[in-house]
Amino acid sequence: MGFLALFNAYAMRVCLSITITEMVQQENATHEIDKDSCPIMEEDQVHANQTRPSDAKLYNWDTVTQGAILSSFYWGYIVTHLPGGLLSEKFGGKHSLGLGILATAVFTLVTPIVVEYGEATGLIILRVLMGLCEGTTFPALNAMLAQWTPPEERSKIGSLVFAGAQLGTVFANSVSGIILHYSSMGWPAVFYVFGGVGVLWFCIWLVTCYNNPDAHPFISEKEKTFLKEKLSAHTHKKPPSVPWRHILSSVPVWALIMAQIGHDWGFFTLINDLPKYMSSVLKYSIKSNGLLSALPYLTMWICSMVASCLADWMITAGVMSRTNVRKLGTTIASLGPGIFIIGASYAGCDRTLVVVMFTIGATLMGTFYPGMKVNALDLSPNYSGTLMAIVNGLGAVSGIITPYIVGILTPHDGLYEWRLVFWIVLGVFIVTNLIFVLFASGEVQYWNDPEFLRKEKEEKQGKVRLYVIR
Repeated sequence: MGFLALFNAYAMRVCLSITITEMVQQENATHEIDKDSCPIMEEDQVHANQTRPSDAKLYNWDTVTQGAILSSFYWGYIVTHLPGGLLSEKFGGKHSLGLGILATAVFTLVTPIVVEYGEATGLIILRVLMGLCEGTTFPALNAMLAQWTPPEERSKIGSLVFAGAQLGTVFANSVSGIILHYSSMGWPAVFYVFGGVGVLWFCIWLVTCYNNPDAHPFISEKEKTFLKEKLSAHTHKKPPSVPWRHILSSVPVWALIMAQIGHDWGFFTLINDLPKYMSSVLKYSIKSNGLLSALPYLTMWICSMVASCLADWMITAGVMSRTNVRKLGTTIASLGPGIFIIGASYAGCDRTLVVVMFTIGATLMGTFYPGMKVNALDLSPNYSGTLMAIVNGLGAVSGIITPYIVGILTPHDGLYEWRLVFWIVLGVFIVTNLIFVLFASGEVQYWNDPEFLRKEKEEKQGKVRLYVIR
């Protein structure tokens, strides 16, 4: 259900990326930029002509406006990470996660109505609200994983849950393309489908999932005992309040934040703008665009599953330390995608080679999940919700910046313009990964220990009393 939570969250988030290509009136390319664009393939022109006609309204939004629309989700997304993490650690993640997904689903369902009356401004406001609702997703999931996941299975289970992001993207891109191709309703149908699926998920989540093993009415005593034994060393029911000073001064935490920023920069560039690249530069039809934009995330998911099993085996067998496993996975997920994305930009209009390059690059990004994505659980099981909120929230700033950069740098959707975008992605990957390799850790930090925090607090109180007496 955690996997399906992210599946739905990303499907509702990402479906706009491909749908917006059909919501906007297409402008004819000028002769000035014909030399820097690709020709329309004959078979795709045939498929485009076969697309079912629709009465859905189209809008005259330029590339900068489209960038603002795509980035607006993250304006709200970064705001609710920290409150979501704190609430999840105090009350459990079930309701903060469930209600967030439900509200996002409702906003998705009303998107066509809001766009009809509010156009770009209404859509931007709605996307900000969706971001506010989804901001609790990762912190709440991390808090629940800390209560349900034995350390030796953390890579595998964490990657399985977090991989919902990839398959949600696969589902959104492929199904959106098919709906847009065949539906007589046009682009509004996309939002009705994904919003409805989100509401269905919430109904199942409400009755099947609980904050921790002790609260679950159907768990066996054997499994409850097993989890209690495995988690008792570093996961506590009522730890002291969040040690902000230690967290914000922790070098491994800042290394993790930098790695998250680098990953999100590349990942958000792909999920927000790959459909646009396929449509505007490579001139794929909407049906082909949806399917081919989904392919990289399918292979990324497969890679994340294989890599996570391998990572857990390497840790438990003593082949490599937990710290080095996290660093290796993060390095592969940074340098690999960066290099192949650059290769895709130099493949020009060789559409098969471009798709292959994007697919290989995205596949290698799958090692990110057993790499740094589960690292917050390594550093502090007790405060994993807050830690994920800080890390993921700061990383999500990339989601605000990258659509703007793409909109500004690619006003004509030319190959050379996009090449600069991809070089920036590679540069960000290299810098952030280097910081992670130098300063990251896979071990539980000293400030996770409640006894350490209590003794520190008592010492401070003792010093204060002594000062008052003097």
